[in-house]
Amino acid sequence: MEKLAQKLIIQRLQRQILDLEGFKTNSKQQNSKIGFAPIEQHFPNQVFPTGTIHEFISTAPENTACTSAFIFGLLSKLQQQNGIYVWIGKQKQLFTPGLTFFGIPPHHIIFINLVKPKDILWATEEALKCKSLSGVISEVEGINFAQSQRLQLTVEKSKVTGFILRTQPENITATACAARWKITPQASENTENIPGVGFANWQVELLKVRNGSTANFTVAWRNQQFYVNEQNNSAPFLSQAIGS
Repeated sequence: MEKLAQKLIIQRLQRQILDLEGFKTNSKQQNSKIGFAPIEQHFPNQVFPTGTIHEFISTAPENTACTSAFIFGLLSKLQQQNGIYVWIGKQKQLFTPGLTFFGIPPHHIIFINLVKPKDILWATEEALKCKSLSGVISEVEGINFAQSQRLQLTVEKSKVTGFILRTQPENITATACAARWKITPQASENTENIPGVGFANWQVELLKVRNGSTANFTVAWRNQQFYVNEQNNSAPFLSQAIGS
Protein backbone atom coordinates (compact mmCIF):
# COMPACT_ATOMS: atom_id res chain seq x y z
CA MET A 1 0.00 0.00 0.00
CA GLU A 2 2.85 2.36 0.86
CA LYS A 3 4.54 1.74 -2.51
CA LEU A 4 1.23 2.31 -4.30
CA ALA A 5 0.73 5.61 -2.47
CA GLN A 6 4.25 6.71 -3.41
CA LYS A 7 3.63 5.78 -7.04
CA LEU A 8 0.38 7.78 -7.12
CA ILE A 9 2.14 10.79 -5.58
CA ILE A 10 4.93 10.59 -8.18
CA GLN A 11 2.39 10.32 -11.02
CA ARG A 12 0.46 13.32 -9.71
CA LEU A 13 3.66 15.37 -9.45
CA GLN A 14 4.66 14.36 -12.99
CA ARG A 15 1.27 15.50 -14.30
CA GLN A 16 1.60 18.80 -12.46
CA ILE A 17 5.08 19.36 -13.92
CA LEU A 18 3.80 18.59 -17.44
CA ASP A 19 0.89 20.99 -16.93
CA LEU A 20 3.31 23.75 -15.90
CA GLU A 21 5.39 23.06 -19.01
CA GLY A 22 2.34 23.35 -21.26
CA PHE A 23 1.59 19.64 -21.73
CA LYS A 24 -1.93 19.75 -20.38
CA THR A 25 -4.09 16.76 -21.22
CA ASN A 26 -7.59 17.73 -22.23
CA SER A 27 -10.50 15.72 -23.58
CA LYS A 28 -9.58 16.57 -27.18
CA GLN A 29 -6.09 15.16 -26.72
CA GLN A 30 -7.47 12.01 -25.13
CA ASN A 31 -9.68 11.49 -28.17
CA SER A 32 -6.79 12.14 -30.57
CA LYS A 33 -4.82 9.06 -29.57
CA ILE A 34 -3.82 7.26 -32.74
CA GLY A 35 -3.75 3.77 -31.26
CA PHE A 36 0.04 3.70 -31.60
CA ALA A 37 0.49 2.49 -28.02
CA PRO A 38 4.08 1.10 -28.26
CA ILE A 39 5.30 4.51 -29.44
CA GLU A 40 2.72 6.75 -27.74
CA GLN A 41 3.98 5.59 -24.37
CA HIS A 42 7.23 7.46 -25.02
CA PHE A 43 5.45 10.82 -25.25
CA PRO A 44 4.20 12.98 -22.35
CA ASN A 45 0.86 11.72 -21.00
CA GLN A 46 1.23 8.78 -23.45
CA VAL A 47 -0.43 10.84 -26.18
CA PHE A 48 0.98 11.55 -29.64
CA PRO A 49 1.64 15.31 -29.44
CA THR A 50 -0.41 17.41 -31.83
CA GLY A 51 -0.33 21.19 -32.18
CA THR A 52 3.46 21.05 -32.18
CA ILE A 53 6.37 20.44 -34.58
CA HIS A 54 7.77 17.00 -35.43
CA GLU A 55 11.15 16.81 -37.16
CA PHE A 56 12.09 13.95 -39.51
CA ILE A 57 15.71 13.34 -40.50
CA SER A 58 16.26 11.90 -43.97
CA THR A 59 19.78 11.39 -45.31
CA ALA A 60 19.10 9.61 -48.62
CA PRO A 61 16.39 9.59 -51.32
CA GLU A 62 15.15 6.15 -50.26
CA ASN A 63 14.85 7.41 -46.70
CA THR A 64 12.83 10.38 -47.91
CA ALA A 65 10.46 8.04 -49.73
CA CYS A 66 9.80 5.80 -46.74
CA THR A 67 9.62 8.80 -44.39
CA SER A 68 6.91 10.30 -46.59
CA ALA A 69 5.03 6.99 -46.48
CA PHE A 70 5.32 6.81 -42.69
CA ILE A 71 4.02 10.38 -42.37
CA PHE A 72 1.05 9.47 -44.57
CA GLY A 73 0.36 6.59 -42.19
CA LEU A 74 0.40 9.02 -39.26
CA LEU A 75 -1.91 11.43 -41.08
CA SER A 76 -4.41 8.66 -41.72
CA LYS A 77 -4.60 8.07 -37.95
CA LEU A 78 -4.68 11.77 -37.07
CA GLN A 79 -7.44 12.68 -39.50
CA GLN A 80 -10.40 14.19 -37.71
CA GLN A 81 -13.63 14.94 -39.58
CA ASN A 82 -11.93 14.70 -42.96
CA GLY A 83 -9.08 17.08 -42.12
CA ILE A 84 -7.19 18.99 -44.80
CA TYR A 85 -3.37 19.01 -44.97
CA VAL A 86 -0.81 21.09 -46.88
CA TRP A 87 2.39 19.50 -48.23
CA ILE A 88 5.12 21.99 -49.17
CA GLY A 89 8.39 21.11 -50.91
CA LYS A 90 10.50 20.80 -54.06
CA GLN A 91 9.76 17.27 -55.17
CA LYS A 92 6.94 16.37 -57.54
CA GLN A 93 7.43 12.63 -57.20
CA LEU A 94 4.54 11.80 -54.88
CA PHE A 95 1.94 9.62 -56.59
CA THR A 96 -1.26 11.11 -55.20
CA PRO A 97 -3.59 8.21 -56.15
CA GLY A 98 -1.38 6.06 -53.91
CA LEU A 99 -2.68 7.99 -50.89
CA THR A 100 -5.71 5.73 -50.90
CA PHE A 101 -3.34 2.94 -49.77
CA PHE A 102 -3.15 4.87 -46.50
CA GLY A 103 -6.85 5.61 -46.39
CA ILE A 104 -6.36 9.29 -47.30
CA PRO A 105 -8.49 10.85 -50.08
CA PRO A 106 -6.01 12.57 -52.47
CA HIS A 107 -8.05 15.77 -52.53
CA HIS A 108 -7.53 16.18 -48.78
CA ILE A 109 -3.89 17.16 -49.30
CA ILE A 110 -2.92 20.42 -51.00
CA PHE A 111 0.53 20.24 -52.61
CA ILE A 112 2.62 23.40 -52.96
CA ASN A 113 5.86 23.15 -54.96
CA LEU A 114 8.52 25.76 -54.34
CA VAL A 115 12.26 25.97 -55.10
CA LYS A 116 13.96 28.44 -52.77
CA PRO A 117 14.45 27.30 -49.15
CA LYS A 118 13.40 30.72 -47.81
CA ASP A 119 10.15 30.50 -49.80
CA ILE A 120 9.46 27.03 -48.41
CA LEU A 121 10.00 28.23 -44.83
CA TRP A 122 7.82 31.30 -45.40
CA ALA A 123 5.00 29.24 -46.92
CA THR A 124 5.32 26.73 -44.06
CA GLU A 125 4.92 29.41 -41.42
CA GLU A 126 1.96 30.97 -43.20
CA ALA A 127 0.26 27.58 -43.60
CA LEU A 128 0.82 26.75 -39.93
CA LYS A 129 -1.06 29.92 -39.03
CA CYS A 130 -4.19 28.59 -40.75
CA LYS A 131 -6.30 27.12 -37.94
CA SER A 132 -8.61 25.35 -40.39
CA LEU A 133 -5.80 22.97 -41.43
CA SER A 134 -5.20 19.69 -39.61
CA GLY A 135 -1.50 19.69 -40.38
CA VAL A 136 1.36 20.97 -42.54
CA ILE A 137 4.19 18.87 -43.98
CA SER A 138 7.24 20.76 -45.19
CA GLU A 139 10.32 19.44 -46.99
CA VAL A 140 13.36 21.54 -46.12
CA GLU A 141 17.05 20.88 -46.69
CA GLY A 142 17.91 22.18 -43.23
CA ILE A 143 16.54 24.25 -40.39
CA ASN A 144 18.26 26.04 -37.53
CA PHE A 145 17.09 26.54 -33.97
CA ALA A 146 15.77 30.07 -34.53
CA GLN A 147 13.71 28.98 -37.54
CA SER A 148 12.31 25.93 -35.73
CA GLN A 149 11.47 28.05 -32.69
CA ARG A 150 9.58 30.49 -34.90
CA LEU A 151 7.50 27.61 -36.30
CA GLN A 152 6.95 26.16 -32.83
CA LEU A 153 5.65 29.50 -31.54
CA THR A 154 3.31 29.63 -34.54
CA VAL A 155 1.71 26.24 -33.86
CA GLU A 156 1.34 27.02 -30.17
CA LYS A 157 -1.12 29.71 -31.25
CA SER A 158 -2.85 27.89 -34.11
CA LYS A 159 -2.76 24.33 -32.65
CA VAL A 160 -1.88 23.00 -36.13
CA THR A 161 0.51 20.02 -36.22
CA GLY A 162 3.67 20.50 -38.26
CA PHE A 163 5.89 17.82 -39.82
CA ILE A 164 9.31 19.06 -40.93
CA LEU A 165 11.04 16.65 -43.32
CA ARG A 166 14.76 17.52 -43.48
CA THR A 167 15.91 16.07 -46.79
CA GLN A 168 19.60 17.08 -46.71
CA PRO A 169 20.66 17.65 -43.09
CA GLU A 170 24.39 18.35 -43.36
CA ASN A 171 24.70 19.12 -39.67
CA ILE A 172 22.15 17.83 -37.17
CA THR A 173 21.76 20.85 -34.92
CA ALA A 174 19.43 21.44 -31.99
CA THR A 175 15.87 22.51 -32.80
CA ALA A 176 12.78 23.52 -30.84
CA CYS A 177 10.78 20.59 -32.23
CA ALA A 178 8.88 18.36 -29.82
CA ALA A 179 10.23 15.16 -31.38
CA ARG A 180 12.96 14.12 -33.80
CA TRP A 181 12.37 11.02 -35.92
CA LYS A 182 14.49 9.00 -38.32
CA ILE A 183 12.80 6.54 -40.67
CA THR A 184 14.82 4.07 -42.75
CA PRO A 185 13.60 1.33 -45.10
CA GLN A 186 13.73 -2.33 -44.14
CA ALA A 187 13.28 -5.41 -46.32
CA SER A 188 9.60 -6.10 -46.83
CA GLU A 189 8.11 -9.30 -45.49
CA ASN A 190 5.64 -11.57 -47.20
CA THR A 191 2.94 -13.27 -45.20
CA GLU A 192 1.34 -16.64 -45.84
CA ASN A 193 3.79 -17.32 -48.69
CA ILE A 194 2.17 -14.72 -50.93
CA PRO A 195 4.42 -14.10 -53.98
CA GLY A 196 5.73 -10.67 -54.95
CA VAL A 197 6.73 -7.63 -52.94
CA GLY A 198 5.66 -7.71 -49.31
CA PHE A 199 4.18 -5.03 -47.09
CA ALA A 200 6.09 -1.84 -46.28
CA ASN A 201 8.54 -2.22 -43.43
CA TRP A 202 10.39 0.65 -41.72
CA GLN A 203 12.92 1.17 -38.96
CA VAL A 204 11.46 3.94 -36.83
CA GLU A 205 13.75 5.76 -34.43
CA LEU A 206 12.63 8.38 -31.95
CA LEU A 207 15.92 10.23 -31.53
CA LYS A 208 14.59 12.95 -29.24
CA VAL A 209 11.33 13.48 -27.38
CA ARG A 210 10.75 16.56 -25.29
CA ASN A 211 9.77 15.41 -21.79
CA GLY A 212 9.64 11.84 -23.07
CA SER A 213 11.97 8.98 -23.93
CA THR A 214 13.70 7.71 -27.06
CA ALA A 215 12.72 4.47 -28.79
CA ASN A 216 13.56 2.17 -31.69
CA PHE A 217 10.98 0.07 -33.53
CA THR A 218 10.44 -1.88 -36.71
CA VAL A 219 7.06 -0.81 -38.07
CA ALA A 220 5.07 -2.49 -40.83
CA TRP A 221 2.07 -1.05 -42.66
CA ARG A 222 -0.62 -3.33 -44.03
CA ASN A 223 -4.39 -3.20 -44.34
CA GLN A 224 -4.22 0.50 -43.38
CA GLN A 225 -2.85 -0.38 -39.95
CA PHE A 226 0.50 -0.15 -38.15
CA TYR A 227 2.11 -3.32 -36.86
CA VAL A 228 5.07 -2.95 -34.55
CA ASN A 229 8.05 -5.09 -33.71
CA GLU A 230 9.63 -3.60 -30.60
CA GLN A 231 13.39 -3.87 -30.98
CA ASN A 232 14.48 -2.53 -27.61
CA ASN A 233 13.15 -5.56 -25.76
CA SER A 234 15.12 -8.77 -25.29
CA ALA A 235 12.24 -10.63 -26.91
CA PRO A 236 10.80 -8.59 -29.79
CA PHE A 237 7.07 -9.00 -30.37
CA LEU A 238 4.68 -8.36 -33.21
CA SER A 239 1.78 -6.40 -31.85
CA GLN A 240 -1.78 -6.72 -33.02
CA ALA A 241 -3.02 -4.08 -35.42
CA ILE A 242 -2.83 -0.66 -33.85
CA GLY A 243 -4.99 2.22 -34.90
CA SER A 244 -8.61 2.06 -35.86
